[in-house]
Amino acid sequence: MKIRVWLTILFTLITAAILLVFASYIYISAKKSREREYYNLLTKEAVTKANLFLDANVDAKTLHTIYRNNRKILNEVEVAIYSTSFQLLYHDAAEIDFVKETRKMIDDIVKQREIHFYQSDWQVVGISYRFKNTNYVITAAGFDQYGYNKLASLRANICIVFLISVLVIYFAGRFFVKKAFSPVTEITRKVNRISATNLDLRLDPRHSKDELSELSNTFNEMLDRLEDSFDAQKSFVANISHELRTPLSAIITELELSQNKERSLEAYKVVISQALSDARKLARLSNSLLDFAKASYDSSEIHFKEVRLDELLLDAQLQLQKTNPDYDIDILFEKEFDDDDLISVNGNAYLLQTAFVNLIENACKFSADRQCVVAISYQEKNVVLNFSDHGIGINAEDLDYIFNAFYRGLNQKVANGNGIGLSLTKKIVLLHKGSISVQTEPGKGTVFTVEIPHL
Repeated sequence: MKIRVWLTILFTLITAAILLVFASYIYISAKKSREREYYNLLTKEAVTKANLFLDANVDAKTLHTIYRNNRKILNEVEVAIYSTSFQLLYHDAAEIDFVKETRKMIDDIVKQREIHFYQSDWQVVGISYRFKNTNYVITAAGFDQYGYNKLASLRANICIVFLISVLVIYFAGRFFVKKAFSPVTEITRKVNRISATNLDLRLDPRHSKDELSELSNTFNEMLDRLEDSFDAQKSFVANISHELRTPLSAIITELELSQNKERSLEAYKVVISQALSDARKLARLSNSLLDFAKASYDSSEIHFKEVRLDELLLDAQLQLQKTNPDYDIDILFEKEFDDDDLISVNGNAYLLQTAFVNLIENACKFSADRQCVVAISYQEKNVVLNFSDHGIGINAEDLDYIFNAFYRGLNQKVANGNGIGLSLTKKIVLLHKGSISVQTEPGKGTVFTVEIPHL
């Protein structure tokens, strides 16, 4: 069921329930009012006839005549007068005797002074009446035909008005819900037009501050993120294809040339050495891509635990010096760490070590002395690591792009690389809720500063 249909039905039901409560209240109030008014009328009739009989000394025959004549044109009240000893003094229609008074009834009236009750649809009132120091008991019964007719007419009118009101409310609800949901329908229509091939389309901005405006803005922001993600993915795939194509083409070319004609053992060794060098580039690229993919995971999918950064730096130093013995890597503590928590973080050891290896390797690669100095310090909330070198520095025009994947600046002529290292490092640092910054001076050196919250 669509929301607008559900809302229309719900709105109709709620309004109908409220109308029904009000209608019921009006009908019940009218019913009780009719009952109360007719009991008052019966009391007045009873007292009037008692006065005619006892005070005005109108004889019973005359009263009977009046009663019979009135019954022909209206529902006349039937009145009976008794003494307290249950002696019948007067009765409008003794042959009918609708009330059929009993001694117990008379005693109850004397005791309670006044009683009301129903006998079939007839209302009956019994009152104790005192005249000239003598107590009498009067009963009066009558059928309120006029009152019941008014009540039936009111009930019929209420039912008709209720049904018409429910229909009007239903169609009015459909109209207003359709009008209210027309922007949602328009949003749905436009969103259905958006696909991977036209992610540049956007919803029309709404200038109001209602929920639909927030929905449109949220959709547009989501589309911005999707477009950026698709563009980044296209660029990433294109860069990977390019990076993989170059060493693969070189390997294939070298092997095909060596296959075409006989060569000397030394020539074969040269070809194998070049192919091996290109294969190693591919291996490094593959490892970098795997690390880049890991760093792009949701943090909830990566295992974090308490790790010491000095130990990770020592492991990174050993890893690099094992493959590059000429690298000179110094690790310095600028402050004394009285508490291990000051140098420990909640992180992933593999990813952090990968980031440190990239920073140290870059410092050594682009320095003539192949040296990198890592200074460890701490602040109130963060561990601070400075990776400094005395290398060629970074050109000003490259500074804004060095953390972009596959970007290689003018310094690529000095050392080989695939342009993933720094972008991977930044992702890893951000994944650990840290920050990375760079200070450089061409020809004098570069300092990368990494800050990560400690325990």
